[in-house]
Amino acid sequence: MEANDTRPLRLLVSSFGALIAVGTALLLLPAATPEGQSIAFLDALFTATSATCVTGLVVRDTGTAFTPFGQAVILALIQLGGLGVMTFSLVILSGLGGRLSLTSRSVLTHTLSGVTRNAGLRPLLRSVVRLTLALELVGALVLFLRWREALGPSQAAWAAAFHSVSAFCNAGFSLWSDSLQRYRDDAIVNGVVMVLIVLGGLGFLVAHEVRRSWRRPQNLSLHTKVTLATTGWLIVAGTVAIWLVEREDSLAALPLGSQLLASLFQSVTSRTAGFSTVDLAGFTPAGLFLLTLMMFVGGSPGSCAGGIKTTTLGVLTLAAWQRIRGHAHVNAFHRSLGRATLENAVTITIGGVAVVLAGLFGMLFLQAPHSSLPELHGEFAAYLFEVVSALGTVGLSVGTTESLTPTARVLVTALMFVGRLGPLTVATALTRRSRRIDWRQAEEDVMVG
Repeated sequence: MEANDTRPLRLLVSSFGALIAVGTALLLLPAATPEGQSIAFLDALFTATSATCVTGLVVRDTGTAFTPFGQAVILALIQLGGLGVMTFSLVILSGLGGRLSLTSRSVLTHTLSGVTRNAGLRPLLRSVVRLTLALELVGALVLFLRWREALGPSQAAWAAAFHSVSAFCNAGFSLWSDSLQRYRDDAIVNGVVMVLIVLGGLGFLVAHEVRRSWRRPQNLSLHTKVTLATTGWLIVAGTVAIWLVEREDSLAALPLGSQLLASLFQSVTSRTAGFSTVDLAGFTPAGLFLLTLMMFVGGSPGSCAGGIKTTTLGVLTLAAWQRIRGHAHVNAFHRSLGRATLENAVTITIGGVAVVLAGLFGMLFLQAPHSSLPELHGEFAAYLFEVVSALGTVGLSVGTTESLTPTARVLVTALMFVGRLGPLTVATALTRRSRRIDWRQAEEDVMVG
């Protein structure tokens, strides 16, 4: 795809928009809500956007405000949004023997983030879908066996399927109003959900490459190595940091084993998924700020996750460290990173920060236009948390979502949409096609720092 060809990106943005529109219409049907209840258009739009963008923020309780039909609509939006509208449609087209157009291939390549060097897209697509469904099925089976006696076969089967898909797609939607807090000490439930979240947040290319290397030993790509290393480091560091900050506050009432399990779970889920086993409203300001930073990073490219992505953080960290050490090039795993990679990482980070600042300004203006800082009583941190959670498509909240004004809900809805597709993707899709400039002017330095 040429740098100035915005048609594939526009097609990607419009596809997600169309899915949200269809989901909103279905949630407005009487069959989607219990008898005698209804849902406002704005709430239906918010829910459909949150599900399609695999965020998990809710303004209506999923388990009580929607019928099984409504919950099924939400689950379908999660699955389609998690894998990507174009991925699903092109898999069907490929199965029917249709030829993929250049535009369709470009959109699909962008969705899977960098899959350009393998034998073809069709085998990769089939592998992605098979792997996704297989992992979701295994996760659902384990959860069903765990919940069968307590919930009954039929309820356990639905809850297991819903939470397995929601976990792998990093959506964070739960059928229970307390998310997974009732299973805070259940190692099996915690373990299954965390494994699904991590696998869904690694990225399709990474999962495909790792699985292929098991069958046929080969060297992993630099992308996969950086993704795995950064993900592992973030999980471990996040667990330790959360436990150190919260062990005498929100985790004080728990035994040591439960504290460590809860810290590990929040470290995994706070970067992308939105499930919780502890009440985040009881977190200290330092703990909430730590979660905010982790939400901003998010998952990995080509995955169901949002954020600036783990590889972006990895590249920037490597660049800063090696620049401090006086190295002229950024090296990792016996390879040198190209200049374009570093420039993209910087651009993505700056774009993410800019959208967070704009979103926070909008939230403060819409939610507390006439309040002074002392009158906010900690709501400033809560609004920042909400904005980053929406942009990172995480779905964690400290109870702010349901109290948002209608205009603030529209803002959060837009942030979820932008976060799912990426700020740069949306901005590029909305720009007019322009002539690519390849010439270079005279060079001159500017003092920085």
